[in-house]
Amino acid sequence: MAAAKRSRSDGEKEMSFLEHLEELRWHIIRSVLAIVIFTILAFILKDFIFNTIILAPKNPGFFTNRLLCEFGHKMNTDLLCINTKPFELISIKMSGQLTTHIAVSIVAGLIMAIPFVLWEFWKFFRPALYSNERRYARGAVGWASFLFFLGVLFGYFVLVPLSIHFLGSYRISEQVVNQIYIRSYISSISSVVLATGLVFELPLIAFFLTQIGIITPDLMIRYRRYSIVVIFIAAAIITPPDIFSQVLVSIPLLGLYEVGILISKMVYKKKQKDHEEFMKGDNNSTEISKL
Repeated sequence: MAAAKRSRSDGEKEMSFLEHLEELRWHIIRSVLAIVIFTILAFILKDFIFNTIILAPKNPGFFTNRLLCEFGHKMNTDLLCINTKPFELISIKMSGQLTTHIAVSIVAGLIMAIPFVLWEFWKFFRPALYSNERRYARGAVGWASFLFFLGVLFGYFVLVPLSIHFLGSYRISEQVVNQIYIRSYISSISSVVLATGLVFELPLIAFFLTQIGIITPDLMIRYRRYSIVVIFIAAAIITPPDIFSQVLVSIPLLGLYEVGILISKMVYKKKQKDHEEFMKGDNNSTEISKL
């Protein structure tokens, strides 16, 4: 099917199944190469990745912590001052810090390489699209990358500091001291950041699904109550096993679902308008032919 579409849309020679696999293999190789390059870069920039990015949200001087505290002082309250007592992280294995360094570098490399990976897969699927489908998908890689990084930034600057404050300061008893494992700390941050990066793609997904006629705004509104249940289940899967993190991820996801409804409405109205104009033009052509 892809080969048939390719020959119809481009006029290129029809490719066999093995030729498609070979082409896909090279796109995957280039994507992996981009991830490896960024992983090596992240590994080299160890101090910046850990001290400036990963470990920063647990310190009082972090942008969000400082901003909330300053706002709280203006409101004559200290309740908004979070992460005022930075905690120490421990490594309990001989090779713990090395393996943590490698794991974080891989995750950082994957995040930084997202635009290149999306571009490679877009180049593979693009020839299989019709001209009108290409028009609708124009700028998809740029928007997908933008929304992903916007979600990552939202998770990092908003959700991560709140999660660290709640989980790091929570006590079941004064006799129990928190000694937080570095891998547990990083896992919590990564889960929240990657989850918000992915859920921020929801408006783009709503755009394409409405454009190709799979969903409508009425359908999204009708299933809104069910979507709330699905959202909380998804948040429970992609976040650390605590209610606080699940709620933090669910809130922006619910908001993005509403944004998706608005986008779906705009796309649906435009499709209806284009259809009416097409039918009007077709009727005019019919009347002229009769004359």
